[in-house]
Amino acid sequence: MAKDNRIRIKQQNRIFQMRIAGLAFRNGHVLVHRAVHEKFWTFPGGRAEIGETSQETLSREMAEELGVEARIDRLLWSVENFFHYEGRDWHELGYYYLMHLPDTLPFHETDIIHRIQDGKNALEFKWAKATKQALTALDIPPYFIAHEIENLPQTSRHLVWDDGNLDDK
Repeated sequence: MAKDNRIRIKQQNRIFQMRIAGLAFRNGHVLVHRAVHEKFWTFPGGRAEIGETSQETLSREMAEELGVEARIDRLLWSVENFFHYEGRDWHELGYYYLMHLPDTLPFHETDIIHRIQDGKNALEFKWAKATKQALTALDIPPYFIAHEIENLPQTSRHLVWDDGNLDDK
């Protein structure tokens, strides 16, 4: 079994992790994914590994989960996100990039376009309307992105954010 080099620290019921995610757009939609056991969706990506840059993490995750080569564009947000999930308090350092995926990745306005088993998690991907209303309805943390999805920052922004109790969602 390969050594797990993902950046994550556990202390009792607290977890720190570094997560990298990308926002890919097509036809007025943004790509989202979830583990099928979860109620909420999020933007595709994953945990950084020791020794790789955030751009390398996102490229690796897209190759592993979607089987495509992503072109990583500018950093949109760096976020110190705090939330409660699965009975634990999380402190997540997140980097959110604009990314471009090849047109070979399927597009459908409503259907799941891709499924994959990622370790213990069954993941599914779909395109969601890139609007505040649609992302709010899908319950996509970090929640501030829904408010900025229609007007992405031209330069990267740093935020300290608290998504609250995701177990109550």
